[in-house]
Amino acid sequence: MKKAFLVLLAVAAFFLFFGMGLDRYLTLESLKESQEKFAAMQAQSPWLTALTAFLVYVAVTALSLPGATIMSLAIGALFGFWAGSLLVSFASTIGATLAFLVSRYLLRDRVQQRFGGKLKGINEGVAKEGAQYLFLLRLVPVFPFFLINLLMGLTPMRATTFYWVSQAGMLPGTLVYVNAGTQLARIDSMAGILSPEVLLSFALLGVFPLAARRIGQVIRRRA
Repeated sequence: MKKAFLVLLAVAAFFLFFGMGLDRYLTLESLKESQEKFAAMQAQSPWLTALTAFLVYVAVTALSLPGATIMSLAIGALFGFWAGSLLVSFASTIGATLAFLVSRYLLRDRVQQRFGGKLKGINEGVAKEGAQYLFLLRLVPVFPFFLINLLMGLTPMRATTFYWVSQAGMLPGTLVYVNAGTQLARIDSMAGILSPEVLLSFALLGVFPLAARRIGQVIRRRA
């Protein structure tokens, strides 16, 4: 009964999100249009704005909704590099862990009962080297963020391990996107787009996946 209620709640939240058109607010264009309004809110009530942003980010990631990247940019623009990185790092990891726990609670027993024999090798591998494997998945953005959360919930990995490995593995990407957000906030003209700081920040967005993939290859070879 509890599982059915949780499924219905998640489905309702998902359809409510798209049905009310809330996804249109999680775009780069909407971010730029609302920049001044959010900045005014942050200046008037910095702690309340930070708490709201934190809770919304957790909800978006926990429900596997799109928009985490745009939110990282927005938080960087509002709160700056250090405060924004701290907020995004914890919000994204807590949200991911909630998605992990929901997947485990709703699906793990059924999946393991039905495919336990076929999953034996995977379960043993996760038990032995799951932390390293998860770290590489977080560092190298090969698979979608939400898919990793859900699939890891089906494995024997401990929730505490999932949490700290995810936070460590996602931190480099968090720093890159929040830093890009801080530069996005400074763009108020076409000249601003061509400033060295902005160009460097957005160049990092393109270079990061390649660098992370290279680091992942080095870690696998040494392991």
